[in-house]
Amino acid sequence: MTEAMKGHLAMLCFSALVAGSFALGSMAANHVEPVVLNAVRFMAASVILGVAAHVVAGIPRKAFSAPWRYLLLGGSMGLYFVLMFEGLKTAEPVSAAAVFTLTPILSGVFGYLLLRQVTTARMALALAVGAVGALWVIFDASWQDVAAFEVGRGEIVYFWGCVAHAVYTPMVRLLNRGEKPVVFSFGAMVGATVLVTAAGWQKLMATEWATLPPIVWVTIAYTAVMATAVTFVLLQFASLRLPSAKVMAYTYLTPTWVACWQAALGKGLPPGMVLLGVGMTVLALVLLLKDEHPG
Repeated sequence: MTEAMKGHLAMLCFSALVAGSFALGSMAANHVEPVVLNAVRFMAASVILGVAAHVVAGIPRKAFSAPWRYLLLGGSMGLYFVLMFEGLKTAEPVSAAAVFTLTPILSGVFGYLLLRQVTTARMALALAVGAVGALWVIFDASWQDVAAFEVGRGEIVYFWGCVAHAVYTPMVRLLNRGEKPVVFSFGAMVGATVLVTAAGWQKLMATEWATLPPIVWVTIAYTAVMATAVTFVLLQFASLRLPSAKVMAYTYLTPTWVACWQAALGKGLPPGMVLLGVGMTVLALVLLLKDEHPG
């Protein structure tokens, strides 16, 4: 197996693990406040990433210079996840995953505004196809809903979370001062933990932890370990072996994986017309994987 193929396999696993957050999150969202769930999740993830940063790279003192950078990044990350779980209270997981596929096109906009990054013609076509597919899923494959622009509250809430996520990607490059990825991610995770915990402190204290159903604890454990620590390792592994455009392409597999997760959890598959939009997001993946850059 070539190094590039190993990178693709890593991102295949990455997209499947990320999709699990949508499927499990929708089951836990109505049992606990999103800010509470994410505060605990970020605390656990900070410990995991802190240990990983210490073992893999060490944490030099200079990494703590200008800590405001980590608060900016952590605020973006924290806002994304809190709004994600808030949106999942009412949005269907596949529909929310479709909203997530709009992130690359939003990142492209912020990448141009902050870094003057220019998107190639093929990537622009792929992003357009993916966006159309995503919108078809979001509007539940209904031309009437498209004409009336009827979007569910959950999808709207999560969209603003995706805007925060899209800002995060170019900000990483803008604010990084030579810190290694694992160290920089640890700093951002600590920033997210501080801000989300502060914002939800009263709700944290008021939560009746003993009465929470098992699905909440399963979701916290999964998002902290599998959807944070493990996916970080996979992302770093793939980023060293694939062009960034091809790494980003796997975002478009999320709705497909969420549909698989839903079926595995006994929730059934979306209607056939909705799956047509999911298929368009897969086509966007294929187009991005055939980007002009080798690798």
